[in-house]
Amino acid sequence: MAKKVLGRGLGVYFPEYQSDEEKSEENKREPIAKQKGSDSEKPVEVDPAELVNVVLHIPVDDIRANPHQPRKEFDEEKLDELADSIKEHGIIQPLTVRYIGERKFELISGERRLKASKLAGLKEVAAYVRKADDEQSMAFALIENIQREDLNALEVALAYKRLLEEFDYTQAQVAERVGKNRTTVTNMLRLLTLPDFIQTALKKNEIAMGHARSLITIEDISDQQKLLKKAVTNEWSVRQMEDAVRALSSAGKKKKTSSKKDPNNPFYEEISSRLRQTFSTKVQVNPKAKGGEIKIEYYSEDDLERILGIFDSI
Repeated sequence: MAKKVLGRGLGVYFPEYQSDEEKSEENKREPIAKQKGSDSEKPVEVDPAELVNVVLHIPVDDIRANPHQPRKEFDEEKLDELADSIKEHGIIQPLTVRYIGERKFELISGERRLKASKLAGLKEVAAYVRKADDEQSMAFALIENIQREDLNALEVALAYKRLLEEFDYTQAQVAERVGKNRTTVTNMLRLLTLPDFIQTALKKNEIAMGHARSLITIEDISDQQKLLKKAVTNEWSVRQMEDAVRALSSAGKKKKTSSKKDPNNPFYEEISSRLRQTFSTKVQVNPKAKGGEIKIEYYSEDDLERILGIFDSI
C-alpha cells in the first residue's frame, strides 16, 4: 500500500476541495477561503501569504509545468520505473510548487515525480508550497536539477543562457546563484557555439562534455565531423580526443614549409594547439622577422577575465 506523505488537504483553504471527513468538521472550524459573515458557500481568493511554507495534497491537474524548467529530456524507461515505485511506496519527497492564483499551482521542482505520479494513476500529490517569483522559480528549478545531476550539459548551458538573457545576469552572477565557478559557467556556454551535429551527439550521451570542449578548438567543420565519428565509433576517452585534436593541429591544414617563420610550420602549430587547450579559446601564433605575436580571442568581458585568471594561476 502506498505511503501517504504528511500534509494538509486543499479543503483547509478551499471548501470545494473538502473531503467528506473535512466537511463533517465544518461546524468546528471555518475554512480560510469561506466568506466571513456570510452563509454563502462561494469561495473567495486566498491570500497567497496563507499558502507559503506548507505541505498540501494537491490534485495533479491543478499543477502546471514550470515554463522555466531547464530539463527537456526525460528517459521514458526510468519514468516507468519511478511510476512503479510510487505505486508501491508513494512519493517519499514532496514536490515544490508556488501558488499562482485561481486554485492553480506551478511546479518549481519535481517534474519527473509529477509525470511519474500521473503514470501511476495518482489523483493528488504532496507538495511543499513556497514563495517565488519568475526569476526565483527558474533559479530553484535549475539549482535543484544541477544538484541532482539530472541535466545534460546542453540543458545546463541553455539554462545559464536564459539566466543571462532573461534576467540580465552577468556570468559571475550566474556562477554565484548556481554555486559554480565562473570558468565552469563560461565553458558550459561555449558548448552552444558548437555545430548542431556535435550538440546532438552530446545530448544523446554519445560523447562527454570533455570531448565537445576539445572540438571547440577545431575550426574546420569537416575535421570536427571526422574526429567526432572516430570518437563515437572507437569509444574514445576524453584524453584520446584531446590527443587527436592536438595531433590534427600539429599536422596543419596547409602545405608544410621548411621556413621556421611560417605560421603553418608544425612547431608553431604545436604551440598554438597547446595554448588553445590551456585557454579553451582560439589562439594563433604569428612569427615575424624578429619575434612575433600571440593572438588570443575572447568573446565577452567575463571571458576575458576568465583568461586573465588563467594567466594569474600559471
